Amino acid sequence: VWTGPSVLINRHPTLYAMPKNVTVVLAQGANDEVYPCRRPDLEALMQTGTPNRCFLYFTANSGRLGRGYTREGDSHNMASLLAYDTLPRLCDAALGREPPEMQLMRSWAMFRSAERLAAERWLGYAPHGLRKLWESTEQKGMDDQVLFEVKQDTEEHAKVSGLFLSQPTWPRAYHDMNPAMWQHLTIYKIERVENGMQEDGNAEPYFRSLERGITNQGINFTPGVHTTWAFHGSSAIESIVTNPISGFQPLMSGSRASTVWGPGTYFARDAKYVYDGGFCAPLPDGSKQILLCLLMTGMVCLGDPEHKGVLPVRMGRHRYNSSVDSLANPEIFVTQSPGAAYPAYVITFSQMPTGTADGDGDRWP
Repeated sequence: VWTGPSVLINRHPTLYAMPKNVTVVLAQGANDEVYPCRRPDLEALMQTGTPNRCFLYFTANSGRLGRGYTREGDSHNMASLLAYDTLPRLCDAALGREPPEMQLMRSWAMFRSAERLAAERWLGYAPHGLRKLWESTEQKGMDDQVLFEVKQDTEEHAKVSGLFLSQPTWPRAYHDMNPAMWQHLTIYKIERVENGMQEDGNAEPYFRSLERGITNQGINFTPGVHTTWAFHGSSAIESIVTNPISGFQPLMSGSRASTVWGPGTYFARDAKYVYDGGFCAPLPDGSKQILLCLLMTGMVCLGDPEHKGVLPVRMGRHRYNSSVDSLANPEIFVTQSPGAAYPAYVITFSQMPTGTADGDGDRWP
């Protein structure tokens, strides 16, 4: 009799239902050449188990970008389980007291430095909490002025710049161009976005709706797990921060090849990914801008280029709220709702010119 917490590696063709009242984590790759199985069939299989006790750790190919994929799914040997301590973390998820996917989502903090996590906690993980730093009249964000420059000698400036310059604790999955250069960037200006209509009329209602939806699934809503900080590059930053209703338009957004992980608005965990990818549009003086955003990600699933506007069902009538490029180590987040992100800061920066000296007197090649 199947009664204990389990981690299954690959679904055997004879498995048609999950046991009741047992925590099961199923690890499966889209490129399994021995026991091939379609993702919808695996998702249906997980629905046969007890709610909040079954979790599908699935890896799949991204959509094509150029001649290849940005990430590839596992074959039968499930090689991804050997990276990022994924197999031990899945075992912890199966043995934990909360839903297994919550345990895995909490573990994503290991990829952020302690300094970055401290900066995120200082800024806060809820949209209404951002107002404590606002300078607009009565902190309402209803002035004609939307952007307020953050003074360089403040703790707020230090936290935001630290977030921007932070590097992950594990190597990135994507090509990391010239990592040493990143610490030599010059931050010209950090501006706080105080758009009261967008925060109060879009981000905050979505945050509350997300909280209710997750709570109704029997899960404790946890800011910092169901919300996170991430970066976005765009040539339409002015429009995003000044729009009175919703700055981000998921149906009109995405990567340059919008089917890489499905439709939606794309955000990166690390600012350097946005920079390396060329998503920061240059200003006339040669500097670049990037948005630091508070995301309301909720319960996440693996992205899929075949997703068409709605994400898979998680429980009953509740669907997943956002998608990522990897369930083991997400570096890209894709949101489908305009209210799922608030553009909190605009950071203007530039690479140090060739041959100039940094603050230590060293010359940058």
